[in-house]
Amino acid sequence: MIAVLQRVLESKVVVDGEIIGAIDQGLMVLLGVEKNDDQDTADKLLQRILKYRVFSDEEGKMNLSLQDVSGGLLLVPQFTLAADTASGLRPSFSSAAPPQKGKELFEYVLEQARAHYDKVECGQFGADMKVHLINDGPVTFQLKV
Repeated sequence: MIAVLQRVLESKVVVDGEIIGAIDQGLMVLLGVEKNDDQDTADKLLQRILKYRVFSDEEGKMNLSLQDVSGGLLLVPQFTLAADTASGLRPSFSSAAPPQKGKELFEYVLEQARAHYDKVECGQFGADMKVHLINDGPVTFQLKV
């Protein structure tokens, strides 16, 4: 499972002209599911996302987590993160989970996030989403479990 965390001042997801998820300060997380991922993988990644220290403390050091700053969490399914780009000029998706498994694991992560954290919004699996964000820093990290 792959996550790209972006520390944001605000972020939103728009589908068919309507905002379906939005947060103020927090993390906008693009989430890609690979074919060998399972619920255990998803649980480990979610714990890292919630506890990963990417927010600045009083001294300007990245010592605070999303939970520490009570920021919003916007989870966005991102199938293309699982692409193999090692060779050629066209991505291969052979390592990506099949759509049904990807959807199930994304929904599992979303369900677990909402069970463990109270400021969770999301994008829509399989939709043509327009993702807007104001990246803070910019601060962007890739996590892989």
